[in-house]
Amino acid sequence: MAWGTIDDDQFEEFANRIKSKLDNESFKEEILKSSRRVRTATMANVKSLTPVDSGHLRRTWHVSNPYFNGTSILIEVYNNAEYASYVENGHRQGPGRYVPAIGKRLKASWVPGQHMLMSTLFKIDEQMPELLSSGLKSALEDLFQ
Repeated sequence: MAWGTIDDDQFEEFANRIKSKLDNESFKEEILKSSRRVRTATMANVKSLTPVDSGHLRRTWHVSNPYFNGTSILIEVYNNAEYASYVENGHRQGPGRYVPAIGKRLKASWVPGQHMLMSTLFKIDEQMPELLSSGLKSALEDLFQ
């Protein structure tokens, strides 16, 4: 049993207009340009927040180029230093144990993490409106006019 008919001509016209604008290479280039700006800011922030002893941890930060994954644009941030997760998240240690490298006995049973990656992600999230290029903003505004 039919409830009636729906005239979706206007919606189809709108959907086709949006699709043609999204398929435009200049729109995709604006998205990638803004994503590269986010990538650069992320790398700068995470390196500046990373504590330095030998410099190894700071040198081993990597940020991938932005890439499309379905409807998302992904940028991977990672550090492949063996001890990076312990500095980021914290770790346990045995109090009273003597460590010859520092010439001291350990006092605390828990060393809190520095959270340099987590802090960077929150900072980038706050900076996102400034990081998006004006070209992308105008392209998005043009999309729905």
